[in-house]
Amino acid sequence: MPDFREIFTRQRKWNLYLLSIFVLGWGFTSYKTVFLGLILGTCFSFLNIWMLTKKTEKFDKAFDKGKKMKSLGSLQRMATAAIAVIIAMRWPNYFHVVSVVMGLMTSYIVIMIDYFYHALHFHK
Repeated sequence: MPDFREIFTRQRKWNLYLLSIFVLGWGFTSYKTVFLGLILGTCFSFLNIWMLTKKTEKFDKAFDKGKKMKSLGSLQRMATAAIAVIIAMRWPNYFHVVSVVMGLMTSYIVIMIDYFYHALHFHK
């Protein structure tokens, strides 16, 4: 089984790079609500990936011991995504709702890119 900490650390680095780009976009462009929405969505997306990593590590340990786990926390991750969208809908002057949804997808896109990069680059 792969080391989830190592994978999460790599993905955290790329998420922080994206967040810094979004902060620069917020600071230096006139699209404040769009970039603030991306920042909010990416922060909640990062929280979701962190929770998924924790649950996956617990699942891995339980599997090694022959035990079962109830879930990987899908409902919990959906609830945090809903909270991000509710925040954006509550304060539309500050957050662009579509950007929040796009920001919620950024960590999952980073996961896919990271997987394909390492699958193609290191497993020849």
